[in-house]
Amino acid sequence: MATTETLVTTGQGLPRRRWRIAWLLGIGILVNYFDRVNLSVSHNALVGAFGISDVVFGYLSSAYNWTYALCQIPIGVILDKFGVKRVERIGTFLWSVASFAAAITSSLGGFFGARLLLGVGEAPAFPANARAVGLWFPVRERSFATAVSDAAAKLASAVGVPLIGIVLIHVGWRLSFAFTGVVSFVYCLVFWRVYRDPADDPELSDAEREYIADLENPEHAQQIVEKPSPLKTLLAQRKVIGVALGFGSYNYVFYLLLYWLPSYLSTTLHIDLLHSFAYTSVPWLIATVTDLAIGGWLVDSLVKRGWNASTVRRTVILAGTSFGLGILGAAHARDAMQALIWISVSIGGLSAAAPVAWSLTSMIAARGDIGKVGGIINFSGQISGIAASILTGYLVAAFHTYAWAFAVAGVYLAIGIAGYGFLLGKIELPRRGEPQAGQGNSRVL
Repeated sequence: MATTETLVTTGQGLPRRRWRIAWLLGIGILVNYFDRVNLSVSHNALVGAFGISDVVFGYLSSAYNWTYALCQIPIGVILDKFGVKRVERIGTFLWSVASFAAAITSSLGGFFGARLLLGVGEAPAFPANARAVGLWFPVRERSFATAVSDAAAKLASAVGVPLIGIVLIHVGWRLSFAFTGVVSFVYCLVFWRVYRDPADDPELSDAEREYIADLENPEHAQQIVEKPSPLKTLLAQRKVIGVALGFGSYNYVFYLLLYWLPSYLSTTLHIDLLHSFAYTSVPWLIATVTDLAIGGWLVDSLVKRGWNASTVRRTVILAGTSFGLGILGAAHARDAMQALIWISVSIGGLSAAAPVAWSLTSMIAARGDIGKVGGIINFSGQISGIAASILTGYLVAAFHTYAWAFAVAGVYLAIGIAGYGFLLGKIELPRRGEPQAGQGNSRVL
């Protein structure tokens, strides 16, 4: 029979309560992305209902990102102070209310208001998940734990677009938003009932608690005594800037495809609405697989086998983001097959890198700074999402093609690759008392 020490060291034979939390967080991302993709599915219906242009739709799709972005850094501070449980309970309730509000509004202004409220409600989701993963998982398991949530965002498009599309075609766009509201409220109740931090979970075994604490990691003792850093100090850190640039470029492409892919397939490639919903799911299914298999399972497996953790993560994040440049191929696609291949290469590569990017938050920041650093990085991502939504609307309206929109995305990705390559450096924590992460002597995780 394995000893407690062996269980804690290897993790084999331990209870898997931490993974129940990982799947709970992943389901939450799946649900809140249903709320997001509902807008892209309803594009033509909203154009008809409110008489809007592509430019106005670009602003409408960005409304969510405005409040989401503005809330990121404050949410990081609030998370570090009040914790995941309280903040996410409020957030899940607000985003369900926002979906119902979108369903019943009678004006374009009211719809804008509902999307703004959705951004507020969903703002804590990814920073809270990053903090929860940091609390519930040792470093060697964080890539896959993060990939569960990140892959759920892709799966939401793969499953949600055709599902919500069928609902919309049969009962209209208002009931499609009501449908996502019901799903969101059910998740709110489940999260309220299930989630606890490890320190507050009465059913967490002592052996799994010790394994989660990762006591054999020499960084653990530092994290316990490390004092939170001022926000202005974190904003000046080279590693944080590098990850923010890289993550921003990823999010630009992500939101470009999230909001505009069905429209691109139906208008540019002349695919009927129902088939455009079905075709949209293909790149997102591939993205779900690469997210889990490469960014999650492969990274953790190689690290557990003794490969240098920093090298593995840097390689995946640089290679994956480079594959994202496949978006340039879609700029000149002549048929649906070419477009889907290039878009799948792009979002598949980016998705392989994404869980590594998110797990970096707990690997370059002290425990008391994880919420703030996550907020900074996600703020960069949401500003990029806003730019993708609005700029794409203008470019499509001006040139009647998506070629320029995809070209801009490629340029931004090149900047993001440079950020990861030259500013991130080794994936490591600063020693206690260092003014900037990534400068001076540090230990590699």
